[in-house]
Amino acid sequence: MNHLKTFVLLAALTALFVGVGYLVGGAVGMGIAFAIAVAMNGFAYWNADKLVLKHYGAQPVDVSHPNAVVRNYVADTLALAERAGMPAPRVFLMENPQPNAFATGRDPHHAAVAATTGLLQMLDRDEIRGVMAHELAHVQNSDTLTMTVTATIAGAVAMLANFAFFLSPRDENGNSNPIAGILIMLLAPLAASVVQMAISRSREYEADRIGAAIAGDPRVLARALEKMERFARGELNVAAEQNPATAHLFIINPLAGKGADNLFSTHPNTRNRVAKLYELAGGMPDSERRGPIVATPGAPAGGPTAGPWGQRERGPWG
Repeated sequence: MNHLKTFVLLAALTALFVGVGYLVGGAVGMGIAFAIAVAMNGFAYWNADKLVLKHYGAQPVDVSHPNAVVRNYVADTLALAERAGMPAPRVFLMENPQPNAFATGRDPHHAAVAATTGLLQMLDRDEIRGVMAHELAHVQNSDTLTMTVTATIAGAVAMLANFAFFLSPRDENGNSNPIAGILIMLLAPLAASVVQMAISRSREYEADRIGAAIAGDPRVLARALEKMERFARGELNVAAEQNPATAHLFIINPLAGKGADNLFSTHPNTRNRVAKLYELAGGMPDSERRGPIVATPGAPAGGPTAGPWGQRERGPWG
């Protein structure tokens, strides 16, 4: 159902682009705008992972990390990828108190996943697995490609709208219509953004569903989302506020005051996501629920563990 919804929304966005293109500059103007948008987003597609990881100061981590929590995070993520039949992603850690995570990379063979120190501190081990399974689902679904195509078309629509400011649409008699040009300039990008955000929300629901299957229990992701939503609003994500265009990457909207479910939200309402996950858990036979992954790296027998955020008291999993 979510795949069908994404297809319909992409078709609507394409139809919007074609309509605005012909109104503003005919076939030539539409072609120019599309070529420029493709070039811009093509660069982003091949380099977005490097750019976004650098922007958030994400550092690569592996199973030799001195902190047991981080070791378990890495080992469990790699084990989940193996369980899902995916290539091993690169694993990163962001020094950020806001509990959050994202996936990036143009395809499963060039994927990277990143979690914040806030997420590792707040969630228990099973809940972290649920979050990372969600991120791996984005990789498996090729959502980066879907959103790149969406951004290409939306960018072309915005460019055509800018053309409308200089090239007012003309009627069948060749007369200029500046009012129509202003309306296109204002409304076309708005409509494109609404469709783009709707696609983003539909991909989140799909990643929740597939991520729950990878983790083996939808309830662990539901619990994680509830905790993250509750605490994420109280922690300012400075890097996300500086570049809000990356907000759609995160599992929970990282921007302050963006918790409401509306036309311009990149994420569905968390309560709706949690309800769907618990509904999915109710319909999943116990035989299909898989136990926790046993990862080789583990917590030391005792004592606090020191991580990239300083001293951390031992929790229930290390």
